[in-house]
Amino acid sequence: MSMPLTEIVFHGRGGQGSVTAANVLAYAALEAGNQGVQAFPFFGAERRGAPVKAFARISDTEIYVRSQIHEPDIVMVLDTGIMDSVDITEGLKQQGAIVMNTPRSPDEIDMPFRVLPVDATAIAIDHDIVVGGIPIVNTAILGALPHLIDSLSIDAIKHAITQRWSGDAGEANAAAAEQAYREVKLS
Repeated sequence: MSMPLTEIVFHGRGGQGSVTAANVLAYAALEAGNQGVQAFPFFGAERRGAPVKAFARISDTEIYVRSQIHEPDIVMVLDTGIMDSVDITEGLKQQGAIVMNTPRSPDEIDMPFRVLPVDATAIAIDHDIVVGGIPIVNTAILGALPHLIDSLSIDAIKHAITQRWSGDAGEANAAAAEQAYREVKLS
């Protein structure tokens, strides 16, 4: 998806790393040469397990808009369970795409949008990215984005991850993103 401004909304639950994912994405996009990047959360109920929304913008020029994203190009769904209470497609542009953490195939998902499923939960477990018994899927799901954003590479995402987390944690999270990049089901 090549455009001067790409707007991304992350939907997840508190503790899954939606806000961190938006921040890592912004860093990766900046490192990849984009002139404008933003990442910011939507503050609501701030407790583990509550629905969380975060935003990111990527542009090849400076970004002047400073509002929430109401018409995203891409929606990232870290936990499909939130779809029972949150309309993840709200405002999604007609040509938009959804990256969804699910083991299902695109054919099994009935949505009028392009859906790229990736089993980020299984990938997080494979790489032992688990906190308090809960798989943290944020870095894994980021691995799908280079398939949608031309100016972003998997190497930029992995570099941003290893800048955020050092040592074994950084390597495990970068490997999870790489695995998701390879395993995302393109529709």
